[in-house]
Amino acid sequence: MNRKTSSWPLLALLCVACGSSYPEPKDALAQSEAAVRGATEVGAEKVPDASLHLKFARDQVQEAKKHIDNGDNKRAAYVLMRARADAELALMLAKTASTQADAKQTQEQVEELKKKVVK
Repeated sequence: MNRKTSSWPLLALLCVACGSSYPEPKDALAQSEAAVRGATEVGAEKVPDASLHLKFARDQVQEAKKHIDNGDNKRAAYVLMRARADAELALMLAKTASTQADAKQTQEQVEELKKKVVK
């Protein structure tokens, strides 16, 4: 075997080793944690559907941290995408519930005013 052909397997192994490293998803982790905080601040824990998705998001952030600790950054990045999506869904569900409650209260006030005007 000559030198040129014997170096191909080594070169292929090096390419695979370099290509398999995936950077730690620090930004994705920060974004997911921020989305969880945002959902918490608007009261997602008080809305049943939002609370469920907030729990999913928190669990997924913890799972992603374990993947990062184990060096599985690619898997962590995917889990963090799900966590952020769940946290953002929890945020929107909480905002929707708040808006609906405000609308209901306003409607009740309008009905009361109508009763007063009619009398």
